[in-house]
Amino acid sequence: MRVYQFRHPSKNVLRHLKLLTAPPEVVYISRLDMKKKKTYPGFFLVFEGGEGCGKSTQLRKLAQALARQGLPALLTREPGGTPLGKGIRKLLLHAKHEVSPEAELFLYEADRAHHVESVVRPALARGQVVISDRHADSTAVYQGMARGMRFADTLNRIATSGLQPDLVIVLDVPPEVGLARVRGRGTPDRLEREKMAFHKKVRKGFLALAKKNSRRYKVFDGTRDPEDIGQEIQRLVKTRLERKGLWPRH
Repeated sequence: MRVYQFRHPSKNVLRHLKLLTAPPEVVYISRLDMKKKKTYPGFFLVFEGGEGCGKSTQLRKLAQALARQGLPALLTREPGGTPLGKGIRKLLLHAKHEVSPEAELFLYEADRAHHVESVVRPALARGQVVISDRHADSTAVYQGMARGMRFADTLNRIATSGLQPDLVIVLDVPPEVGLARVRGRGTPDRLEREKMAFHKKVRKGFLALAKKNSRRYKVFDGTRDPEDIGQEIQRLVKTRLERKGLWPRH
């Protein structure tokens, strides 16, 4: 057995020594972070919020505004942004049988892992603007905070390999308002049928995330006029894209 002595160990040496005694999941995540924590020329934008908050409406409005500027965006969603994900989405939201919280969490992460590697990363590497209807924060809130699954954040990091959105837009509405909108659309899905206490936890969770990182997260009052909200979102996104050099020069 060889013994190595480091009189002035570097940060990398110390980090690897710590990994030798770390739990397996910590070692695995650290390797993922070291391997894939990188920047991309594209821009990753995510819309988040509770049920009936208006995400899909604002996502479409933004995509149309960007297209008018000659900047087409890749629109996607979680779950369901891939052929595999569409099947997972059907299982999660429209299953006729009971889905345990653990199974629910792992299905979301399976969808996310495949979606990030096959759709999101390649598009960002090509310099595209990617706009997703939900991403990892939905799992952190719905499964982590509302359902109490404490390891949701760990699985999120594995599924995304450390990839984080450049901007997260949270549309905030009281659960009573959002669920009333949902009922007006037809038959609610499995999550929309959850009790009011669950949806209140969801709202609280998104606001808590936004409060912790006000630079990445921006909260908009989803009860306001959709046109006014859309204009504000478009101005915000234009500013962020200009900073990254992605806004078209006419």
